[in-house]
Amino acid sequence: MKKYLVINGVNLNMLGVREVGIYGKSTLEDLEQCIKRKACELGVEVDFFQSNFEGEIVEKIHSAMGRYNGIIINPGAFTHYSYAIRDAFGSVSMDVIEVHISNIHKREEFRHTSVIVSECIGQICGLGFKGYELALEALAER
Repeated sequence: MKKYLVINGVNLNMLGVREVGIYGKSTLEDLEQCIKRKACELGVEVDFFQSNFEGEIVEKIHSAMGRYNGIIINPGAFTHYSYAIRDAFGSVSMDVIEVHISNIHKREEFRHTSVIVSECIGQICGLGFKGYELALEALAER
């Protein structure tokens, strides 16, 4: 059975509390339940990891090699400046999709650039939690 890792980065543990007008009232737990339902529908397994620490995310990416068929990541603010996370993806051999709940291209200028996306097979943004489901579908079909 195919197995995927969903990584949520900095501040995503605050879903449902932080900037509700942008991210909504649903929590990280709600998001994980939504993804679990989709995984069940697709006949795949998913594991979850959230951290506010760049190094922990890098370590998790390294440890994913050989254990997962792909990764879905919402790096949060790390999207815009974490060359360490970008390079971690460059050192593992698996499909990665970058996801954002909001449309980063319609927000502040600094959010328009992702240093990570060049190591990904694609990026989904602005579709809320549905973006994670679409990413899981895309990975499962590969």
